[in-house]
Amino acid sequence: MSGTAGSSGGGTHDHDVIVVGARCAGAPTAMLLARLGHRVLLVDRATFPSDTISTHLIHPPGLAALDRWGLLERVAATGCPPIDTYLFDLGPFTIVGSPAGEGFDVSYAPRRTVLDKILVDAAAEAGAEVREGFTVEEVLFDGPAVTGIKGHGRDGSTVVDHARVTVGADGVHSSVAKATGAAEYAEKPKINAYYYAYWAGLPLHGRFEAYDRGDCAFAAWPTNEDQTLVICGWPMRDFEAKRGDVEGNYHATLARAPDFAERIAQASQVERFVGMAIPNYFRKPYGPGWILVGDAGYLKDPITAQGIQDAFRDAERCTRALDDVLAGRRPFDEAMGATQQTRDAQVTSMYEFTADFATMEPPPPEMQQLLFAVSQSPSASDEFVRVTAGMTPPEEFFGHMQERMSHQTPDAA
Repeated sequence: MSGTAGSSGGGTHDHDVIVVGARCAGAPTAMLLARLGHRVLLVDRATFPSDTISTHLIHPPGLAALDRWGLLERVAATGCPPIDTYLFDLGPFTIVGSPAGEGFDVSYAPRRTVLDKILVDAAAEAGAEVREGFTVEEVLFDGPAVTGIKGHGRDGSTVVDHARVTVGADGVHSSVAKATGAAEYAEKPKINAYYYAYWAGLPLHGRFEAYDRGDCAFAAWPTNEDQTLVICGWPMRDFEAKRGDVEGNYHATLARAPDFAERIAQASQVERFVGMAIPNYFRKPYGPGWILVGDAGYLKDPITAQGIQDAFRDAERCTRALDDVLAGRRPFDEAMGATQQTRDAQVTSMYEFTADFATMEPPPPEMQQLLFAVSQSPSASDEFVRVTAGMTPPEEFFGHMQERMSHQTPDAA
């Protein structure tokens, strides 16, 4: 999708910012920039409401962002049930705690058909021009600098749009990242393959439940329309062997927790299986005339369900930086370089924790002992949940627990 400036075809339009991708990173970026008075075009090949591959769990930091934007009540009003308890069944013992933090006692897991529509509508309400069903054919350049996009709408007519900055918020296969050759770093191979489906008649009563069985894992949580998402994960080394019988292997995984298997036997599957295996990377998120936001710039295994709140925080960071640039308060490279440094500093420890957490290998004895100690303490269990929800830095929590255990007698530990 890279190239030089093309013919104007159906028309040429000028904007301060073009945002490619209108979901959890792009729509908030467009909304926030438009609220600051900038001329924003938001495009997506999808029309809304529509679904996308996503586990769609939003921990309290993500809810805090929705609340800052005045959108949390809209999400809650969709009937998405609050989740006030996280349960991690590790086989020999279970950690149960609360995700409460950042002013919120619960998490939510709205379907993307619901959430993304709310975000896109909010961008339009803020004054952004929203163009749904629009396919980007080409990212346009003037020398090394991105100057806009060329694409077509549902009527097939070609349109060229120019902007001071083009934002790639179009995910792992970002057209902007590909066109600009955005450099990747700190990459890790795909760790697990995941398959999920939605179930009716499987009430969880406000609980997120996760089950780790060493060579496989699964989790479940409630969403809209009284449905429950149930997702199974297998190491990539087992993927080829299991993909030929997804349904059979899915239920074989659930059978590793007999109580849960009994519950799902009474439920009804309401949608087909959806599968994914997610790469792990950082990309340099800016260059002449372009930036990357959300999954386009940074992505990791979904086992800790950080993607939506990461996208929200990234949208806010990039909006502040772009506002400084567009208002002439800071040079582009300075503002975006600082944003990249801030992003990486904030997410690297969770990136590493997630990769370790996703590796389905039995923890060493010291970690097993530590996690067992966590399971015996309600306050430590709550703090562990805050780690998995992206509120407490992993190194802070585990360092504290190791120090605490070192001061206990061997029997007490």
